[in-house]
Amino acid sequence: MDNTGILIVETLIKIIAVVAVFSALAGFTTYIERKVLAFMQRRLGPMHVGPYGLLQILADGIKLFTKEDIIPQNAIKPIFIIAPVITAATAFIAMAAIPFLPEFELFGHTVRPIISDVNIGVLFVLSVMATGMYGPLFAGMASRSKWALLGGARTVIQMLSFEVVSGFALLAPLMMVGSLSLIDINNYQSGGVSSWLIWYQPIAFVLFAIAGYAETNRTPFDLLEHEAEVVSGYATEYSGMRWGMFFIGEYANMFTIAFLVSIIFFGGFNPMWFIPGGVAVILKAAFFIFLFLWARAAWPHVRPDQLMWLCWKVLMPLAVVNIVVTGIFILI
Repeated sequence: MDNTGILIVETLIKIIAVVAVFSALAGFTTYIERKVLAFMQRRLGPMHVGPYGLLQILADGIKLFTKEDIIPQNAIKPIFIIAPVITAATAFIAMAAIPFLPEFELFGHTVRPIISDVNIGVLFVLSVMATGMYGPLFAGMASRSKWALLGGARTVIQMLSFEVVSGFALLAPLMMVGSLSLIDINNYQSGGVSSWLIWYQPIAFVLFAIAGYAETNRTPFDLLEHEAEVVSGYATEYSGMRWGMFFIGEYANMFTIAFLVSIIFFGGFNPMWFIPGGVAVILKAAFFIFLFLWARAAWPHVRPDQLMWLCWKVLMPLAVVNIVVTGIFILI
């Protein structure tokens, strides 16, 4: 087999591995989330299906695959059907430019754990994640339900607003690195813990972490699918696996944000003291996943007007000021 054939096969294997691993992790994270929330709220969480409730993931999967798939009579069927696919697909496509691990040798072949090493990796990831907004929006519009339509409208309000903040927040560290490649950003921090960008761009880190978390549609920023309401936002009319695909996309986006924060601000997959780089980046991403779960357990829901006030009157001005100050220091 020539080099082109080997490259195609290797890329296909990487794609299958990413989809399989993160789909499985999305299901397992639902179990971890229930256990973490239960611990913080003095409950037990899943306990009855299997030892310590571990088989609850299997039970949920069986329920999703066997539950009746209902399409409302007045729904716009083609758009109604494709909306969950858009959400799940964009979540996994965004992972194509993320280097999850450092290079390693396998049977004498050097494996680079990134599907596509593009030199605009950050821009690619953010733009594809932004495209995922159309999933909830189309779901709300195609359902022919006023509750679902309100959920779709909230999609545009929240996601577009915080995408602007997340993009502005990353401008300052990108000005320091001088590249949009996530591998270049990782290599920029290869000098050890002291070279991590978190020490030079703490404001950018806080802004990006908040904005990225808001884009994942998680409590307290879950205005699109508000659990405190009787209905379920844009997913009101969905059931079965179509409903499940929305939340597979949500958890996949959560992992994407966790890896982005780890790579851009916390040294990525560079070795951390005595910890190898591959283990280090997984530990960092796991910490941020835990932090997201912690935020859900600790904070109440935010009203739409409060969320927009936070975005446009607090986070956005801070991001602009941070860009200006960083630019002045670079010029000096």
